Amino acid sequence: MAKKLNTVVLKKFRSFSFQNLDWKTVLLILVVLAIIIRFPFFFRDYIDRDESTFIIMGQSWANGHLPYTQLWDLKPPMTFLFFAIIIKIFGKSFIAIRLFGSLIVALTALFTYGIATKITSKKIAFWVAIFCVFFQSLFGSLQGVMSEHICTFFFVAGLYILFLKDDQKWFFTSGLLLGISVMTKLNMAYPVLSLGLYFLYEGFHKKQISKNIVNLVFMGIGFFVTIAFTIMPYYLQGNIQVCWESIFEAPLAYSEGKFHSPLKTLPFVIVILGLLMAGFTLKIIDWKDKKLQILTVVILGILLSYMQAGKVNGHYLIQLYPLILIPLGIAVGKLPPLKKRYQSIVIILLILIPMESYLEYGNIISNKIKKGTFFNGEGIEVPAYITEHKLETKNIFFTEYHIGYWVLGEKPPTKAATHPSNITREEMFPYMENPRNTGMEELRYIMEVIQPKTLVAREGKEIFDKKLVDYNTYIDAYLEKHYQLTATVGRGLIYQRLE
Repeated sequence: MAKKLNTVVLKKFRSFSFQNLDWKTVLLILVVLAIIIRFPFFFRDYIDRDESTFIIMGQSWANGHLPYTQLWDLKPPMTFLFFAIIIKIFGKSFIAIRLFGSLIVALTALFTYGIATKITSKKIAFWVAIFCVFFQSLFGSLQGVMSEHICTFFFVAGLYILFLKDDQKWFFTSGLLLGISVMTKLNMAYPVLSLGLYFLYEGFHKKQISKNIVNLVFMGIGFFVTIAFTIMPYYLQGNIQVCWESIFEAPLAYSEGKFHSPLKTLPFVIVILGLLMAGFTLKIIDWKDKKLQILTVVILGILLSYMQAGKVNGHYLIQLYPLILIPLGIAVGKLPPLKKRYQSIVIILLILIPMESYLEYGNIISNKIKKGTFFNGEGIEVPAYITEHKLETKNIFFTEYHIGYWVLGEKPPTKAATHPSNITREEMFPYMENPRNTGMEELRYIMEVIQPKTLVAREGKEIFDKKLVDYNTYIDAYLEKHYQLTATVGRGLIYQRLE
C-alpha cells in the first residue's frame, strides 16, 4: 500500500508543470504551507522573548502611548506598529498575531519567487520560495513573529520592484518600502546603502549616470518620506529628542556593548562569502548578470550589518535567507538530475523537514487532553494561576515569561524592565531617559523602592545572564530575605513579598 502511494506521489511530482504556474497559485501554496507549518505555534505563550516585548510595546501604542514614551525597547517604531494595528483590530489574540506573521512569511516567499523568476527558471524559483517558507519558520525561535520577518518582507518587496521596473515612480515606491524596512530593523540601512552605491557604480560603468542619479533621487525621496511619517507623531507631541535617541543613537550604543564583537561574526561571514566566491569562480553563478550582482551587494550589506552588530542570532538570518537561497537554488539546479530511485528519498526528506511542527501538533493535542485548552506555556498558565488565586498584580515583576504583563493587562514596573534583559544594558539608559545610571541601581529601585508584591522567575535558570554574577547574587539574596515561593506552575516560580 505504501509503495503504491509512493508511486502515485512520484508520478504527480514528475508530471507537475512549473511553467504553467501563475502567481496566485504560488501564493496559495505558500500561504497553505506557511500556515500548516506555523499553526501549532499559534497557541504557544511565546517562542522568543523579543516577540513578547514587541507585543507589549504594541499594546502600549494601541493604548495611546507612542513607543519609547511609556515603555521602551531597542527597535524602530514600525516593528511595534505591526503589533499595535493587529491588537487594535483583533484585541489580545495570539492567533491573530501569529496568523499575520504566517501571511508575512508567505508574502516574503512570493516576492522571493518573483525575484528568482527574473534570474532563473520557474521550477527553481518555486523551490526557492518553498525553502524560503521553511527557513523563515523552522530551526530555532522562528515560529514567532520577529522584527526580521517584518523588515525582510518590506525589503524583498522593494527589491522586487527594482527587478521589475526601471522608472522614477517605481524607484519612489521602492524607496517607500525600503524605508519601512529600515524603520522596522535599523540594520537594513546597510543593504539599502549597498543598493544605492551599486546603482551609482552601474551608472558610471554603463555611462548612464544621469538616469541612475535621478532614479536614486526618487528612491531617496520615497525613503525619507517613510522616515518623516515615522517621526512625525513624535514631532507633533514635542518628543523628537526621545525619538532620535531611541531609534538612531541607542542601536549604536547597543552594538558597542560588552558582549558584542565583530570577531564573533567572522566565521559565519567567511562561510557565506566563500560560498558566493566558489559559485562565481566555478561559473555556477553568472557574475555578469546584473540581477545577481544586485543580490550579491545586498547580501554583502547584510553581512556588514552583522559585523557591525557584533553577533549573529538565529533570527537575524531571516534577513539573509530569501537572498542567499536564490543563488543556492541556481547552483543546485545545475547539478545532474536525480535518478528515479532517489526521488522518493527526496520527497520523504521534504516531508520530514517540518519535524518541529509535527512535535508541536502533538504538544497542543496533549495539552488539550490534559488541561482542556490548546493554549500552553507558563506565560499563559502563570497569569491564569495569579488571576485564579487573586494575587496582587500591581507592579508585578516578570523576570521571565514577561508576556504575562500582556495577558494580565499590566505594564512593567519601569521602562528599563519592558524587556527583562534591558535592566542590565546600562549603556542604553541615557537613550531611554532613565533616571538611574546603572543596571544595579535600576534593579535596586525595582526591588527596594517599587517593591513588587508578586515576582515571577523560571525554575532552573538564573534570573540574569550567568555572566552577570553581581546581579544574580543581589537578587537571589533579596528574594531569600524578602520573598516566599508560593507556587510553581510548570517551570514558572511565583514569589510573594513577605509583609
